[in-house]
Amino acid sequence: MAAVAGCRRLFLRGTLSGLRLGSRRLPGLAGSGSSPFLTRGHRLGPTDDEMYQRTTVTVLQREPDSGPVIVSYSSRGFNIDGNRVIGPCAVVPPAILQWNVGSHKDITVESLALFYLLEPRIEVLVLGTGSRTERLDPNILSFLRQKGIAVEIQDTANACATFNFLTSERRITAAGLIPPTNSTSIE
Repeated sequence: MAAVAGCRRLFLRGTLSGLRLGSRRLPGLAGSGSSPFLTRGHRLGPTDDEMYQRTTVTVLQREPDSGPVIVSYSSRGFNIDGNRVIGPCAVVPPAILQWNVGSHKDITVESLALFYLLEPRIEVLVLGTGSRTERLDPNILSFLRQKGIAVEIQDTANACATFNFLTSERRITAAGLIPPTNSTSIE
């Protein structure tokens, strides 16, 4: 408190180490109740604040070797990089293949052979099981883990987004997708 009083006396006297502060009293230090920092004496202009500065937007374009992107899906199939795929599909970059399963009940070790026989070995297999996230046989999941493949099981909508995200990070990813049966398509 004594330090504040000493500073107040120096400012009100008008000098501080040979510098003239001016004859005007500073209302915030003189105890008048209002602070000079709460009010502005001028309007903000483009050079005063970042908020008023010009903003530029750069459109990011897809890198040529970033892998396939699932553009949309419907109850009939998928649009992957402009290629329309009818029914369930296996996305194994750089290929898009028909996948011979009708529902999540048809997913077996044999139907997943395509994914674990690939070279280079995939890191993550994203499985889209249709409209809902369905449980798979735990033996299938442990078999894939033994092969060194992480498995993400999701409904198809989230599986498409997860696959796109992982490929954008340049992860070695594959997807097995079953079209959703309901009409929540984004096409």
